[in-house]
Amino acid sequence: MSIHLRRDLDAIRQDLQGLAGLVETAIYKSIRALTERDADLAKAVIDGDKAIDAEENHIDEECLKVLALHQPVAVDLRLIASAMMIVVDLERMGDLAEEIAERAVHLASRPPLAIPDDIIGMTDLSISMVKQSLEAFIGVDAEMARRIIRMDDGVNELNNRLIAHILNQMRTNPAQLEENLSLFSVIRCIERIADHATNIAEDVCYLVEGEIVRHTDRAQSLGRSRNRSLRSTS
Repeated sequence: MSIHLRRDLDAIRQDLQGLAGLVETAIYKSIRALTERDADLAKAVIDGDKAIDAEENHIDEECLKVLALHQPVAVDLRLIASAMMIVVDLERMGDLAEEIAERAVHLASRPPLAIPDDIIGMTDLSISMVKQSLEAFIGVDAEMARRIIRMDDGVNELNNRLIAHILNQMRTNPAQLEENLSLFSVIRCIERIADHATNIAEDVCYLVEGEIVRHTDRAQSLGRSRNRSLRSTS
């Protein structure tokens, strides 16, 4: 690998980390705006989505420049392809944070609604997946990526529990049907954020192993990983 290509790839990695930081902050702030009924903070998240969109465009342009100038092959080409997929997932997470913020603005204008503690737990787990998926990308660590994929099961469990709670609230408290529908939308957004983090982890598997694992059976994919580990230690 040439010095110039290594420099440009390192710059893309740093840009992706910076974009992930913007997205994580937007998610945290949108949930805080929801729990604290802070419409001004929610509106700041909505306004901040422009910076996320701009950074997405910047990273895409840098990836295309590397393809045109260096014509990378093998793992370097997979790194650029992975980066271009990851940046899409990060931008969509930013859109989901914006959607949560919009729900927070709406709920702040409505009668107070109790926010289940599981929403905070689900958010923390999802953001942890986002952070770790980027760490796996930077560290080129497929085993870490597969651990992140398994973490999505915990998010799904919380998601199912919260949906059951919201449906029960709709039945027992019809006066706040509109508020509970907004909260339902928030829960779905958080679940989608975890899905995008899982996508990034799957992109890391592609980067390391050259195998596309998106849209494949998760148990089968994870089983192949364990078999590789057993062969490498035998």
